[in-house]
Amino acid sequence: MHQSQAYMVGILVTNKSEIALSQLQLLLQSGFTRDSADIEPWLTDWRGRYSGKALAMISPNSAEQLSDAVKICAKHEIPIVPQGGNSGMVAGATPNEDGDAIILSLRKMNAIQYDPNMPALIECEAGVILQNLHDIASQHNMRFPLTLGGKGSATVGGLISTNAGGTQVLRHGNMRALVAGIEAVLPNGTLYDGMSALKKDNRGYDITQLLIGAEGTLGIVTKAKLKLIPAIQDRIAIWVGLESPKKAYEFLLYMSQRCAEQMEGFELISELSITKVLKHIYGTRLPIDHHPWYVLIELVQDRDDQMNVQSLAEDVLEKPLEDGLILDAALSSSEAQLEDFWKLRDSISEAERAAGPAFQHDISVPVHRMAEFIENISPQLEQKFKGCEVIAFGHMGDGNIHYHVKAPDGMKQEDWLPLEKQVNAAVYDAVISYGGSISAEHGIGQSKLSELERVSSEARLFALRAIKKSFDPKNIMNPGKLITLD
Repeated sequence: MHQSQAYMVGILVTNKSEIALSQLQLLLQSGFTRDSADIEPWLTDWRGRYSGKALAMISPNSAEQLSDAVKICAKHEIPIVPQGGNSGMVAGATPNEDGDAIILSLRKMNAIQYDPNMPALIECEAGVILQNLHDIASQHNMRFPLTLGGKGSATVGGLISTNAGGTQVLRHGNMRALVAGIEAVLPNGTLYDGMSALKKDNRGYDITQLLIGAEGTLGIVTKAKLKLIPAIQDRIAIWVGLESPKKAYEFLLYMSQRCAEQMEGFELISELSITKVLKHIYGTRLPIDHHPWYVLIELVQDRDDQMNVQSLAEDVLEKPLEDGLILDAALSSSEAQLEDFWKLRDSISEAERAAGPAFQHDISVPVHRMAEFIENISPQLEQKFKGCEVIAFGHMGDGNIHYHVKAPDGMKQEDWLPLEKQVNAAVYDAVISYGGSISAEHGIGQSKLSELERVSSEARLFALRAIKKSFDPKNIMNPGKLITLD
């Protein structure tokens, strides 16, 4: 292109952007800002790995207002990057460095409605913080059975858009299983109303399910109808010592046969992880002697006809202790002690950060192959990348491994980073060879984009791109996340 032609194109693009921004400001009033001080905190992802630029930030107060804003953006082809709590792990809510997008904050849309006539459902706008949802449900003697470490900042819209999981997936499923209906603004600005929570609806493609886990690339979730279950009457945590992940899987099968209806968590933890937690996290204490591996189990009672959790725990542990399947076990004797057990599990990532740099992988493999994957692949990686340390822990009940490869002791972050692509490729190639997924619950975002395209089948990439192109032909919905267009 001739220099003068490029200059004219630049003017047209700039003018187009300025027209759109003027219209958005007129529409949103105080919900529009170009102030760099207001925008700056939202330009970097939670982990501090990715940063970008933005033309402006908009904060609509209703789905209707957002619908009008998206119509403006669609007309002028202005990219939109939706954000909830900005607590994602894969930079899925971070704008790129081009600076041609606007950030969409949904934090003003935070209303919750509960109808006692429909006690098993609750209606939440996208900006509702997970902890607030828990609190409201609790007031009605109900609960929303999904929790995670970032519950104080994670929002309903973000949880839906990433199909979030957590520690209770074993019994209740991930976010996809807990959504009964969705309202969303589509890329052309129209408002999709799927809030009726119909149990039977055969009108073709399930648009609600397409939007779940789409990371804002097909539309913007504005509201959801979520499933609630009765509040917990009682619960108990069990800390178990074992010889190996293989023994942990055998124990999982045993527990699933005897108390699956009351077992909400089955977390696999290594001695390597616990050593770091005890060293770096103040106030932590191991409830039993040291063993090579541990399992943290939570049993609950949420119906009158269920067995008392103390009696249930004592009953199910007797045989595996006698047979040597498990080496030792401790039961929580109070809610405070239960929280102490969970603190050991929930502090692993924090302790790792204190111990040194690591590449973190959120992966899944078939449940029956999780132990095999850890026992076989971990030593291979430690051999391939001399001095590194593999730390594996996670939700054994659903095959989700948090698989972290720590730098050799003393190595600085800047010296470890150049190996990231090689380490990631080695991990993900192994995952695919085991029939697994390179993203279990955090999504793809920016950080896994190239690896998804590298390891995915032609059929998967074709389907993802076809759906994206069909919904969003102008590619304005969170571009550069999840999937790139040809």
